[in-house]
Amino acid sequence: MLTSRPRPTGPEERRQRLDAFGQALGAPDDARLETIEVAGIPAEWSTTPEAEARRAVLYLHGGGYMAGSIVSHRYVAVEIGRAAQARTLALGYRLAPEHPYPAQLEDTLAAYSKLRDQGFAPSDIAVGGDSAGGNLTLALLLALRERGLPMPACGWLISPWSDLTASGATMQSKAAVDPMISKPYLLELAHAFSGGRPIADPLISPQFADLAGLPPLLIQVGSDETLLDDAVTLAGRAGAAGVAVTLEVWPDMIHAFPMFFPQVAASRRATEHAGAFMRRHMG
Repeated sequence: MLTSRPRPTGPEERRQRLDAFGQALGAPDDARLETIEVAGIPAEWSTTPEAEARRAVLYLHGGGYMAGSIVSHRYVAVEIGRAAQARTLALGYRLAPEHPYPAQLEDTLAAYSKLRDQGFAPSDIAVGGDSAGGNLTLALLLALRERGLPMPACGWLISPWSDLTASGATMQSKAAVDPMISKPYLLELAHAFSGGRPIADPLISPQFADLAGLPPLLIQVGSDETLLDDAVTLAGRAGAAGVAVTLEVWPDMIHAFPMFFPQVAASRRATEHAGAFMRRHMG
């Protein structure tokens, strides 16, 4: 399905394609959706019958910081809440190139603060995201640590884009089998996002940051994606820094595969794994 269509070019085409994917999926019939704003940024609560009101998942969508939205990632946001027995707050953070770093981190810090203000205990909050959303999850955790603020219970990183220099060996070795992500494409997105900062800056590429003190992490990645090395190296660096980290490499899966929840059985199983991980670590 993916290889049969030309790769989109430019911000608008990329945004339209991702949103069209999300619109085609829709949302689970039993999900209750509520649109809100966080510091002027759109966000959406989703609740399923399984949700416990005291628990929240903050979901940060992927799209290379240039595309993606609440609409494009609605299905996976709803289903991780179901699996975690929590409500999900999906954040429509600002996008590059109109809004380079640190706009996305500022929006995410505001969303986490809103959850705290609404009475959610840090131990009842999980944060997760795919691709750029995995990068942003790490950035949030690092920013909270630097500010001396309470950490959420755990982090879920799907195909995390953690090294924006694209130095991993799988950028080449998996290029022929990855239908979504290529090195030139990632470097274009990285420079649009970085806003003039070096893309090896730990604030831009959190794989290069000191990861000590982060909460437990679950990293899920497909074996058939160019970002495989990002995930494997990140897991090793986190583990060496004393972080409790679980790495799952899913055979034959591609980038951000939990997004294909309705179509792919492994996507559903991975989401259930992530929900169980969150339930174990939340209060």
